[in-house]
Amino acid sequence: MEKLNYAVLEKSGYDGYILKDAPEKVLQFGEGNFLRAFVDYWFDLANERAGWNGKCVLVQPIAPGLAPMINEQEGLYTLYLRGSDKGQKVDDKRVISSVSRCLNPYERADYEAMMEVAVSDGLELIVSNTTEAGITYDPACQKDDCPPASFPAKLTQVLYRRWQAGKPGVIVLACELIDNNGRELLKCIDQYIAQWGLEEGFKGYVHNDCSVCGSLVDRIVPGRIRDPQEVAQLEEKHGYADPLLDVGECFGVWVIEGDEKLNDVLPFRRARLEDKVFVTPDMSPYKKRKVRILNGAHTGFVLGAYLAGQDIVRDCMHDNTIKGFMNKMLYDEVIPTLPLDKDDLMHFAAAVQDRFNNPFVNHELMSISLNSTSKWRARNMPSFLEYIKEKGQLPPCLTMSLSAYIAFYSNDIQALTGAGLVCRRPKGNEYTVSDDRWVLEFYHEHRDDAPEALVHAVLTNEKMWGQDLSQIAGLEDKVVSGLKLIRTEGALAAYASCL
Repeated sequence: MEKLNYAVLEKSGYDGYILKDAPEKVLQFGEGNFLRAFVDYWFDLANERAGWNGKCVLVQPIAPGLAPMINEQEGLYTLYLRGSDKGQKVDDKRVISSVSRCLNPYERADYEAMMEVAVSDGLELIVSNTTEAGITYDPACQKDDCPPASFPAKLTQVLYRRWQAGKPGVIVLACELIDNNGRELLKCIDQYIAQWGLEEGFKGYVHNDCSVCGSLVDRIVPGRIRDPQEVAQLEEKHGYADPLLDVGECFGVWVIEGDEKLNDVLPFRRARLEDKVFVTPDMSPYKKRKVRILNGAHTGFVLGAYLAGQDIVRDCMHDNTIKGFMNKMLYDEVIPTLPLDKDDLMHFAAAVQDRFNNPFVNHELMSISLNSTSKWRARNMPSFLEYIKEKGQLPPCLTMSLSAYIAFYSNDIQALTGAGLVCRRPKGNEYTVSDDRWVLEFYHEHRDDAPEALVHAVLTNEKMWGQDLSQIAGLEDKVVSGLKLIRTEGALAAYASCL
C-alpha cells in the first residue's frame, strides 16, 4: 500500500477539502499528535471556511522526531475526530493539508531553514506545545548555539533574527499545560535577552510589536490507532497507508489570552469558529470552568465508582446512579459557584457527559485516580468551600466524594510497597493507590483506625488541604457517616443516598 502524499491522495478518490500550495504563515514548535489533532486542525478549517490560505511549518523541539515521516507525506495526514455529540456517535475523517513541512533544527540545514522562515514576509504566528517542561530557562543556552537546547532560547533567536531583518512583529501562542504559559514564556525570553546582552530595541519589539499570548487547550487526543486489524481495515478503506494517522475527540476548545483585537487578526472568527477558538483578556474563568467541571467531575466520582465495581469512565455514564450523582454534583453544587455565564456552563457540563461517554476511548478509572489527594484539593475543594460560603450548608455530593476519596485510600489495606498502597476493593481484586509517598505512608499508618479516628486524622491534616477541614461545622460527622455507608452498603448505595 502506497503512503499518503498529494499524488496518492488524488488517486484514492478523496473528495474532501485540500489546499496544496499556500504561504507559510505559522512556525509551530512541536509536531506531535496533540498539535496535529488540535492546532493544525483549526488552521485547516480556517483555510477551508475563511480562505485564510496559510500553511504551518513544524519544528521538532527535540532531536528525534517525526520530520522524515511528515516530509515524506508532504505534510499530509489523516485525522479522525471521534466521540459522542448530544448522545450521537461521531466518527469524522478529514485529511489535514495545513502543514507544509517539518524541520529538524538539530541538523544545520534545517536550522538555517527555520531562520529563513523567521525572516519571511508571510510569517504571522508562532505556536508551541513543547510539553510542560518546555517553557524553562536554561542558562547553559548561548546566543550562537545552533540550536540552543531550550525552546524559549530557540524562540528568542527566531524573534531576534526577525527584528534584525526589520520584519513586523508576530503573534506567539503558547499551548503548554502550565499556569500562565504565555507570561512564563515571555519571562524566559526576557532572561535570554539579559543573559545574551541583546539590545533594548529588541526587547521593546518583543513586548510592543509582538503579542506573546498564553492559551488554554482542551481536547483529548489518544493519538495513534494501535489495533493492527483496524489499521489494515482503514488502509483498505482509504486506499493509502498513513503512519501519521491521528485520533482526537470531537470536542475541542482553544481559549487564547490577549487583546480582543486579535480576534480580528486571527482567522478563526472569519471561519465561524468563535465558539471554539477565541481571544479573551482573561482566560482564568475558562481554566476554572475546565478544572472544576471537567477535571472536578472525574475526581469527584471515579474513586467511588471504582469501589462500586466500575473500571472505565464510559461504563459509568451508563449507570444511572453514578451519572446522576455526577450531574447533581456539577449542576447543583459546582456550576452555581462559578463566575461565568450560566448557559455557557450548562453547555460545557452537558459536553462533559458526552465526552465521558466516548465510545472510542477506554479511559480507565485507575489512571484518573493517580495523585487524587492533590487533585481533590485543586479540583473539588474550591467548589466545596465556595458552596459552603454561599449556601451556608454542606454540598451533599462533594461531601460524599470526600468520603469516597478516604474509602478508596483505606479500603482493606494489604501492604505499602515501592509501587504504592495496595488495597482491596469489594469485588475482591487488589488495586494500587499511587500518590505522594507521605500520603501513602499516612494512610498505611492509620490502616487500623476506626472510621471516626481516620476521618479526624484526614480532615485535620493541613499538609493535605492547606487548612484544618474539621473546623467546618458538621463536616466531620457527615464524612464519617458517608465512609461507614460506603463500607457497609457499598459506594453505589452511598451515591444513591445523595440523589
